[in-house]
Amino acid sequence: MGSLKGKVAIVTGAGQGIGRGIATAMAKEGASIAVVDLNGEAAAGTAGEIERLGAAAIPLTCDIRDSAAVGAAVAAVVERFGTVDILVNNAMAARVGVPLEEITDEDLELAFRTGPMASTYFMRACFPHLRGGGRVINLRSGSEIQGLVGYAAYVSAKAAVGGLTRTAAREWGAHDITVNAICPFALSEGAKSYFDTRPDELDAALSGLSLRRTGDAEADIGRAAVFLAGPDASFITGCSIMVDGGGSFLG
Repeated sequence: MGSLKGKVAIVTGAGQGIGRGIATAMAKEGASIAVVDLNGEAAAGTAGEIERLGAAAIPLTCDIRDSAAVGAAVAAVVERFGTVDILVNNAMAARVGVPLEEITDEDLELAFRTGPMASTYFMRACFPHLRGGGRVINLRSGSEIQGLVGYAAYVSAKAAVGGLTRTAAREWGAHDITVNAICPFALSEGAKSYFDTRPDELDAALSGLSLRRTGDAEADIGRAAVFLAGPDASFITGCSIMVDGGGSFLG
């Protein structure tokens, strides 16, 4: 316990699901957390939960598609906590269940602006503070490996996040910044909402997992993020960890 004591982490999309799981896992290890979410009420809820754990937190409402808003959010974190040590780019939105030939420009823009573009905005804004030992953790998807029918915009955007992760790891290693990714599979609120209307798809997904269960946002995904942000991962960069129960085609 306490492996992240004294560290400051920004976690996007931390109002619920995997983002909240990562935020609370890091808070339990002593990190101060900037809870970033488009839903201000959800951000405040997670921040309150973290404060009840005894850690410091600040809720920030931010439209991650807006580079100026991202810059303002990072500035607010620095004003409150003095720096940024850890950046977790978790938030992303995408319309799924759409055949490739029916994808609209708006579908592509949503996926790419909230995925690789937003991740780049945050990385760019945080760079001056991350130099000298900072950690970046991006959220990818195992769906990049095999592809998922109806997920073309989502999968393409997540693949772009993978390229961004590898390139940043190359460029920022000279600044002692590690950049890694997690490919998760957890039954977050969004995933549960999706599978509630498609129970057969959930059964099929579970049958393809070696461990035959869905992941837990905090105990499984959050702990992997804690590892990548902590001292034991200081010599790991440019890597993607599959935290998906052995079903690497799932995201």
